[in-house]
Amino acid sequence: MLVNMNDVLIPAKKGKYAIGLFNAVNLELARGIIAAAESTGSPVIMGTAEVLFPYGPLEELSYYLLPMAKKANVPIVVHLDHGLKKETCIKALELGFSSIMYDCSTDSYDENVRKVREMAEIAHSYGASIEGELGHVGDNEGSFEGDSHTNDPSRFYTDPAQAKDFVEKTGVDALAIAVGTAHGAYKLPPKLDFERIRTIANTISVPLVLHGGSGLTDQDFKMAIREGISKVNIFTDINVAAVEAAFRDFQSMNKGIIDLIPAAVEATKQEVMKKIELFGSTGKGRNTDLVKELERNPAFIERIVKEVLLKLQ
Repeated sequence: MLVNMNDVLIPAKKGKYAIGLFNAVNLELARGIIAAAESTGSPVIMGTAEVLFPYGPLEELSYYLLPMAKKANVPIVVHLDHGLKKETCIKALELGFSSIMYDCSTDSYDENVRKVREMAEIAHSYGASIEGELGHVGDNEGSFEGDSHTNDPSRFYTDPAQAKDFVEKTGVDALAIAVGTAHGAYKLPPKLDFERIRTIANTISVPLVLHGGSGLTDQDFKMAIREGISKVNIFTDINVAAVEAAFRDFQSMNKGIIDLIPAAVEATKQEVMKKIELFGSTGKGRNTDLVKELERNPAFIERIVKEVLLKLQ
């Protein structure tokens, strides 16, 4: 079932659990992610980021991500993460992505507000949700997300008072905050500012997003979610798990690509299931839970009715 982020993050914020975003740059990753979601009865957010387009072009990904999400028996958000250009975000919306992130975090504050506010109006006109970022989540060396690694990430931490102003002025549905994480694999354990998470969560109304989740300890995740994180982004962990499974099973040159595909899908599924259990979202996407959320969310029902009527025409 294709939904937007509000449909899964608002219940997560209320219920004190988190929904995972898992990037799917190929069919094997997508199959593993959805298999994990359906096996655990959990909603998931699945998508890609603009910097990952060389590995899976946006339009090509839409050919299978959207149909797979619509056919799934749990809520699936198809999300563009870290959209860096206006035209990229609009293209994702035109293709049918149900959610986008417009990352203007390296711009000045006023410019970030202006650009994200404009994009929020566009996204909402498509019935899609939008995530913004305030502060800046850097990148570990070699990260797929970029090369903005810094020796002092605290210089880019999100200011709670500014976060409140940003959300009110832009109309974003979720906010990514900088609290000590970075994209990619960590050389040294990160130190999260849990007090800052708690303060921001108590200051703003929308769900909070933690980027750079791969490599954190289970205790880090649990504490971050307890203090107010509702969405956690994961890519490195599933990316590495799929490759390790392929190499483990590729002991002979007598094997071909079709021998590796099942291993990559299963490894992705197992890694995503671990994260789902850790984030506390197991069972939150089953039909009984979804019906309750539909009752609380008339706008979602209206969108589903419109889609059904369009198909009947």
